Amino acid sequence: MTLKQPVRSGRPAGARTAVSALLATLLAFAFLLPSSVAQADEMRNAEYWLKSLGVTEAQKETKGEGVKVAVIDTGIDTSHRDLKGAVVGGADMSGAGGAKGDKPIGVMSEHGTLVATLLAGRGNNQGEIDRVTSENQRLKSAWEQAKKTAEEDDKDVPDEPEYEKVPALTGGKDGVLGVAPKAELLSVSLWMGDGNPSGISVEQQIPKAVKYAVDSGAKVINMSLGSTSPAWPESWDEAFKYAEERDVVVVAAAGNRSGGMNQVGAPATIPGVLTVAGVDENGKASQDSSTEGISIGVAAPAEKLVGGLPDNGYARWSGTSGAAPLVAGVAALIRSKYPDMPAEQVINRILKTAKDTGADGVDNLYGYGIIDANAAVNADVPAVSENPLGTIAEWIRVHRRNSDQASDVPDPGVSKEKSDLKQVAAPEPIAPDTSTPALQPVLVIGGSLILLLVLVIGGVQVGSRARKQALTAQVHSAKLSDLPVGKPNEGRDLFDDIPEDEK
Repeated sequence: MTLKQPVRSGRPAGARTAVSALLATLLAFAFLLPSSVAQADEMRNAEYWLKSLGVTEAQKETKGEGVKVAVIDTGIDTSHRDLKGAVVGGADMSGAGGAKGDKPIGVMSEHGTLVATLLAGRGNNQGEIDRVTSENQRLKSAWEQAKKTAEEDDKDVPDEPEYEKVPALTGGKDGVLGVAPKAELLSVSLWMGDGNPSGISVEQQIPKAVKYAVDSGAKVINMSLGSTSPAWPESWDEAFKYAEERDVVVVAAAGNRSGGMNQVGAPATIPGVLTVAGVDENGKASQDSSTEGISIGVAAPAEKLVGGLPDNGYARWSGTSGAAPLVAGVAALIRSKYPDMPAEQVINRILKTAKDTGADGVDNLYGYGIIDANAAVNADVPAVSENPLGTIAEWIRVHRRNSDQASDVPDPGVSKEKSDLKQVAAPEPIAPDTSTPALQPVLVIGGSLILLLVLVIGGVQVGSRARKQALTAQVHSAKLSDLPVGKPNEGRDLFDDIPEDEK
C-alpha cells in the first residue's frame, strides 16, 4: 500500500487563514513505496536518471565543486553515510529544530534527507568497509583457532596475520549518488503543518529561510515544498526579491495530483523561480507525481526514485519533491563550471537545452521539456540578459502597487487605452443649390405631387445615410472608451452600437 503523506500548505496572499491548511511540503507530495526500506548496494543501480538525463557525462566536467546549495526542508540528517562531508552549515527557522538545521523535524521528518541525497549524495564505501572488516574477522578467528590448537598440542603458536587496514568512511560506489556530489549543502529546517511546538507559522518561516540561505552564500536554493494555491503571502515578496537581486537560482517542485494539487502552487508560481514537473521512467508526464501549469520550466523524473533516510536508511519514493533536487543539482553543476555566469543565464541554459516533450514548444505539462544535464553543462547556449521565467521584482511593481500610487482604474468593459489612429475630420456639409436652372420644366399638378413625394423619400434616405456615415467616421476615429455602452440589462454590449458596413 502506498503511504500518502499529509498535505501541508501555506495561505493565499492577503488572507489570514491557517497557513498549515494550505502550505504543503512535497513530503506531502512525496510517497514512500511498499518495501521502502532498501539496502545501500541496491541504490546505485536504481538511479536510472544518472544515465538517462546525461548526469554521468556532465559529471566528467564538474561535480558541483565550490557551489553552496540550500535545502529548505524538514532538516537533514547530516550523519547519513551518503552525506558525509556534504553539509557545511545550516539553521532552524521553526524554533523546534536543531540549531544547525540538522535535526529532522515534523510529520515527515525524513523528507529533507531524501531530498539532500538526491541532490548531493556522495555515495559511500560501506561495502568495501564491510568486506575488509569481514575478511579481517575471518583471519582473526582462524588464527585464534590455530593458536588454541597449538597451545593444546604444546606446539609453536603461529604468528598473528597482518590485517588489511579498514578504510575510513567516504564516498563510494554504494548508496545514493547525487547530481552534484561535491556541492556543499546548507540545511535550513522548517516545521510544516500543524503542531509546531514553538508556534511559529510556516508563513513566517519561509521568508526567513530564503534570506538566511542567501546571506549564507547559497547560489542555488531547493524548495521541495508547495501549496494548493497559486497565490502566496505578500510577506514572501521581499524574500524572493532579495534572492533574485543577489543572483540566486531558486528551484521549486510543481506538486502532485495525488497530493491534492491539480495545478502548480506557490512558491512554484513565483516569477523567476525554476519550477519542476515530474515524469515517469519513460519520460511521460506523471499522472500522480506531477501537476500542470504555465509556470512549469522543465520536467525531471518523479517516479521510482530512491533516497536516504535518517539513521543510514534508504527508501524508494516518488513525487516532484524528488524531481526538484535533480534540477537543482544541474544548476549547481553549471554554476561550478561557469562561476561568473548570472542566475538568469543558468536558468536559460537549463530551459533551452531541455529535450522538448509533449506538444511542440513550451507547454503546461513539461515546460520547455525534460532536463538534459550534459547539454545544460556543456552545450553552446547564447547568453540572455533576462530570466525567461520573469522576475519577482517586476511582478511586485505591477501587482503590489499601493492604492495611492495606482493609476485610475477603468470601468469594467470600457477600455481607456489611447488610440494610435489619426483623427479624421468629418466632411463639411454641402449647402443646397439655390440657383435657377436654365430650363423650367412644365409640371401638371399630379406630376408635382409625385415629384414632391420622391424628393421627401430621397431626403430621408440621404439624411439617414449621412448620419450613418458620420457615426462610422466617429467610431473609426474615436477611442474605444468614447463609444456608448448600453446598460447590462438591455442585452447589448459595447459593439452593438458600432454600425455595420453597407452590404
